[in-house]
Amino acid sequence: MKVINVGSLNLDHVYRVDRFLLPGETKSSQSYKITAGGKGLNQSIALAKAGATVYHGGVVGENCELLSQALRDAGVHLEHLMHLREPCGHAVIQVDDQGQNCILIYGGTNRMLSQQYIDDLLDHSCSDDIILVQNETNLVDYIIEQAARRGVRVAMNAAPMSDEVKGYPLEKLHWLIVNEIEGAQLAGKKNYGEIMDGLRAAYPQTAIALTLGSEGVWYRDQHQDIRLSACQISNLVDTTAAGDTFVGYFLESILSGARERDALVRASVASALAIERLGAAESIPLADEVRKALTSGRYTVEALA
Repeated sequence: MKVINVGSLNLDHVYRVDRFLLPGETKSSQSYKITAGGKGLNQSIALAKAGATVYHGGVVGENCELLSQALRDAGVHLEHLMHLREPCGHAVIQVDDQGQNCILIYGGTNRMLSQQYIDDLLDHSCSDDIILVQNETNLVDYIIEQAARRGVRVAMNAAPMSDEVKGYPLEKLHWLIVNEIEGAQLAGKKNYGEIMDGLRAAYPQTAIALTLGSEGVWYRDQHQDIRLSACQISNLVDTTAAGDTFVGYFLESILSGARERDALVRASVASALAIERLGAAESIPLADEVRKALTSGRYTVEALA
């Protein structure tokens, strides 16, 4: 059993600021660095750190060895990674003193997937696997269609949200993972209950995992409805990789046979650890760190009515 993650690879240009820039404003940043990023890369690394066998599918551009090395160092398989002599995807990220971030993305080679490449990649999948997609590449709808046609389970983290997501065959997903903002945009509702009801009504065969930040997480499928509190975080540093960490740990737990509630708890604790560290991929904790945090009782996740 493995995960094939058809995801983005970005060079992240990270600027630390006291607050986000306003329109027309120029100011100096407190620090600057270039790191490996992209939702696809982050989620592949999270999956690998959680213990999954993960293959990354996607396109990397020139002068981007940093991205391949980051995946390689985490134990991600790169046999199917395609290389082009084109500008790589990149992101400009502001991180403020409250640990919040805002991100501007340039797609680059992430938008250069071909149908033939997807077909060849899916030839290496089987029904026990999971195909993972986000919304930072092209051909997301084609990937979902073709994976479902082959009987392979598909998970989508519908981020970043855009109008085109509403046209994807989301009813063919096994899991749809969204945060409260993405869920509201997709369902056309603001209230959490209405968001969940709307998504489940629109995609009744798809399990919904709705992450709610400080309000915890809400999961619902055809058989169960699980609402859990968030971990109490004493040192919020950087939320950049929180969602990607959650996705990786949740799917690895499911792939390993965990019950959904246990998978949600483990993913929540892993996200809490990531939030207490600066950076994206480098902030994602190892499985042993998450296990120790779970057994120590450092974080408490409670069931909510």
